[in-house]
Amino acid sequence: MSEQMGIYVFCCIQTTEEKSFGTVEFEGEEKEVFTVHHKDAAMVAVEAPIKIYHPKKKALMTHQQVISRVMETESSVVPISFGNVFNTKEDTQVLIENLYPQLEKLFVEVRNKIEIGLKIIGKREWLEEQINQNDRVKKKKETVANKSEAAGYFDRIQLGEMARDFFTQIQKEIETTIHGPLDQLAEASQVNDTIGEKMLLNGAYLIDREKEEAFDKKVNELHERWKEYVDFKYTGPWPAYNFINIKLKVEAS
Repeated sequence: MSEQMGIYVFCCIQTTEEKSFGTVEFEGEEKEVFTVHHKDAAMVAVEAPIKIYHPKKKALMTHQQVISRVMETESSVVPISFGNVFNTKEDTQVLIENLYPQLEKLFVEVRNKIEIGLKIIGKREWLEEQINQNDRVKKKKETVANKSEAAGYFDRIQLGEMARDFFTQIQKEIETTIHGPLDQLAEASQVNDTIGEKMLLNGAYLIDREKEEAFDKKVNELHERWKEYVDFKYTGPWPAYNFINIKLKVEAS
């Protein structure tokens, strides 16, 4: 029995013109990427099986690849979260109609804007050196070393807390000296939760395409100043994922 086909959506753009964005390998088949319209809003979509889509690496990369391709030619791109498929083109048009008051505002907000991501990872040797130079941590380490394992239990807990507090201080310094200057060049910015024990900053920046060069220059300047102590992971351009909150919840029928 063949799967029922529906309409899988990637993002929404502002256009009244029917467009094709070439083909993409989707679920093992080459599919044409087309648009579904309501007024001047259009969903970028492919025909795809109606089912629950699991966020595996290849599927997520395909979703992002299509949006990146659309961004090359379109100035207002509103990303749609991964995994949304509708029964028919008519259902997709109803969705756009329902979202339209929101989309009208978003198209203006994201026009010619891109999102840049910057993660800053502390180099282990530098972080350890910084923590070990701290007098309170030094003294507590000596106390732990001089006590038996049982007697040093609470001292070790305190030592862990002190190291964490010191790490938080370093994160705040990075926010002031790196995030601060970048925030001034951005239309909007967001500091997201850090992941792992060495990440000092997880920033997202919404910038005007015309300011991309100035933003890159500032990132390079900051990297020169900090490169001995931290690694920069600079990603993008992306659509405004961190600054738009359209998450569709669609049940597969």
